[in-house]
Amino acid sequence: MTGPALAHPSTGAAPGPVCGVLLVVEHNWVWYRKNWRASVVSSVLQPLLFLLAFGVGFGALVDGGGNAAAATGCVDYLVWLAPALLAVSAVQTAAFESTYPVLSGFKWQRVFHAIAAGPISPAQVALGHLLWLAIRMAGAGAIYVGVIAIFGGVSGPGIVVSLLAAVLAGSAVAALVTAFAATLENEGTAFTALFRFVVIPMTLFSGTFFPVDRLPAWVQPLAWISPLWHGTELARAAALDRWHPLAALGHTAYLLALLALGGVLAVRLFTRRLEP
Repeated sequence: MTGPALAHPSTGAAPGPVCGVLLVVEHNWVWYRKNWRASVVSSVLQPLLFLLAFGVGFGALVDGGGNAAAATGCVDYLVWLAPALLAVSAVQTAAFESTYPVLSGFKWQRVFHAIAAGPISPAQVALGHLLWLAIRMAGAGAIYVGVIAIFGGVSGPGIVVSLLAAVLAGSAVAALVTAFAATLENEGTAFTALFRFVVIPMTLFSGTFFPVDRLPAWVQPLAWISPLWHGTELARAAALDRWHPLAALGHTAYLLALLALGGVLAVRLFTRRLEP
């Protein structure tokens, strides 16, 4: 990892708060530039398969049904589904990259310990990790938007705002899951339970494939606390140009609150584990 303009390796002086975070991002970028192929399936191919299976395949059946227009607001199912899949892709990437890679940084490869042994603080390590994940989600999401456009799932320029909403939702999840992973000494069944009982149900029941109001009344509040539901609502409203200012403000505030909470917890837990 190099960064002569950001740090002072000859003197050992600590870089500024922003520069330290950017150095961590640079470290991840150098690694990713050589190993990006390992993430193609989870970041691009898997969302593409979701798009083909549900948007194109299942969507043809839905559009042929009599009640489809009421559920989607008189737009094609693919157009209605595409921004939600954008949010799902970001959230799933965030969850995966904040579990085993974080534990590996503490326990197996101990990369976080190596970085914090220099002038970069544990807080900068945590924030750099989260910023890198946001960049990863934005890059993969931009590719996914291009694929969606090829299949006719983009109805207007609002899809760009949908990408930002997806990255915000993914960042909120990444911060919370990173903080959780930082509490673990061994993976055990913790990550398996996280994906089985949180990530997968969140994907299925957060308004991704059908509106939340189609769920039983007692289940709907569980969907409302899901960051993916808030991200999906924002992304879909932007893509379909169905803005409701108060609703958009509420969704954004909720996601920002989760991001802030997760970020503060991650910084504290990284500091506790990495400081001598």
